[in-house]
Parts: sequence; C-alpha cells; structure tokens
Amino acid sequence: MTLGNPYDRLATPADESKRAGHEDSLFPSPFPQGGVLRESAHADVHRNGIVHAGHYENFPVASILLPAALRRPVRAIYRFARTADDIADEGDLTPAERLAGLQALREGLDTIAHGRTPTDALLVELAETIRNHRLPLQPFYDLLDAFSQDVTKHRYAHFGEVMAYCRKSANPVGRLMLSLFGDEDARHQAWSDGICSALQLTNFLQDVAVDYRKGRIYLPQDEMQRFGIGERQIAEGRVDALWQQFMKFQIERARRMLAAGAPLGRALPGRLGVEVRLIVLGAERILYKLHAVQGDVFNQRPVLRLPDWLYMLRRALLPGRRKSRAQVCGSGGCGGQG
Repeated sequence: MTLGNPYDRLATPADESKRAGHEDSLFPSPFPQGGVLRESAHADVHRNGIVHAGHYENFPVASILLPAALRRPVRAIYRFARTADDIADEGDLTPAERLAGLQALREGLDTIAHGRTPTDALLVELAETIRNHRLPLQPFYDLLDAFSQDVTKHRYAHFGEVMAYCRKSANPVGRLMLSLFGDEDARHQAWSDGICSALQLTNFLQDVAVDYRKGRIYLPQDEMQRFGIGERQIAEGRVDALWQQFMKFQIERARRMLAAGAPLGRALPGRLGVEVRLIVLGAERILYKLHAVQGDVFNQRPVLRLPDWLYMLRRALLPGRRKSRAQVCGSGGCGGQG
C-alpha cells in the first residue's frame, strides 16, 4: 500500500516511479505534488526498531490550503503513517522484521494510550498532536493493521475483502482529519469513508503493475475469474477486450463510490471544503483518464498534468452547480470533463 493510500496517492508526472490508500493531503489524496510542504531525508533505523520515513519528495505533509495552526498536526499524522508505510513496503527487510517494526509502533501507541510519554521523537510529536486535539487512537491502530496486512496478505478473494482493507488503510485518515477540525458529524464521516475508499480503489487500478511487481494483487479474485482475467495477463501487461471490460467495471464502481462521498466537499466550510473538492476532482480526472486509455495502466498510466490542475482549481474554487449526468464512465462511456 502507498499512502495516500493510504492514503493512497494518485500520481503526477514527477511521481510515476513511486506510489502514496490509500491515499495524501487531507484524505488519501490525488495530489502528491500540488500545494504541499515537503521534506527530504534518508530513512533512519533506530535502536527501538522504528524506521523513520525518509523520502517525502512526493508526499504531502501539510497542504497550504490548511490553516497554519493545523499544518504541524497534519504533518505529525502523515509522518507516522508514512513511517509505517515504509516499514511495510520499502527496503530489504524480511517479513518478520517488517512486522516487528510495525509492532514497535503499536507499542508506542500503547504508551500514548496509557498517558505516558514515548521516547521516540516521531511518537513524541504524535502524542502531542493526539493530546492537543483529542484525537482518537483507534484510527492509528487501524492503519498499522492495514500495513501489517500488506506484509502477510497478497490476494483478495472478493470485493468485501478489498473494502475491509480500505476501512483500515484509507478511511482512518479521513476520520482523523475530520476529528482534527472538531467535526464528529456521522454523515460527514460516512461521506469521508466513501471518498477515502474510492481513492484507495482508484490507486489500486492505477498501480496494478506496480503492485504486481511487489507480489500483490488488490483486484478481487472472483471478479478477475468472472471476466476471464488471470495473473499471467497482469504479468504480461496484456490489454485485450476482456481486460478492458474488467477495468471498465472497476472504474465505474470507484466512480460511483466517489460520487456518493462528494457532498462532503460542499458540506465542509472554507479551506477544508476547497481541499476536499480538489481531492474529489483529482480522483475524477484520474478515473476519466483510466477510462480513456481503456484500462491500459501498463503502458499509459494516467497522471495529472497542468491542464488538469487548472480545471480542478477552477471547479474547486468556483464549484457552481454540478451537472446531474455522470461525469465519468457512465453506461454509454465516459461523459464530459466539466
């Protein structure tokens, strides 16, 4: 999983060599480049087994759309998630070492839960954020469960299993961000879950080839079988009529889920609403592009480019009234862009 991804991310041209749930920005966001603060360093393994995230080049830690007072807490949350993601996904660690590193983070959360101060700088910063903003701890535990699952589970029998993964890999980030803004509205949380899961599904579709090279397939096995798709086809990067129909089905489902959560962008005020609208629009653009290339993510992996950004910014800042017809991939094919 990649955040952004979880949270995770949808790529821009500078990001094609590496993925971010599930995921980045306020929610597992489509924008690893735009409107963010970045840090860059090398991964550092500490004596307590925690590996600190070291490659933030394409990972948004605090969007400039956020109030300045919330950028540090957002950065702390993403630093924790990015570190856990790296433990699960990067380098040459054995599965046992990866699970041990994630367990070290769990024990750090346990320390915070018992009101004690962690010794690790990463967790000290996180503890301060959790205490100052009264954030729930369960979403952090859920993220660690998802990262651990990446180490131990590499195939998903059906869509229910995929969604169970999304509930831990992607949805916790959205809920944490709402909590950070003091928003505990149940409807907003449900919309957030829809957006986050849709972003995670979109990232899975973008990164079929990337994930396969890591030994993982997040596509439901029963649906692959129903459309006549085998793992060999993914290995070969073969795009035929069966693959195109299979991907169309996946794209349309992700689009419906994204649309179901999209009202959150209008319900939230100010900068937060703009941020969420940007995220939704970015995912819509990626899904539109996926459909336009007929699911050929092996040779034409979709990315967001300058015209996309201009379109998205205009729509996010001046949302107006959305058209009622489907914008992406309806039953008769893709609709228009705006």
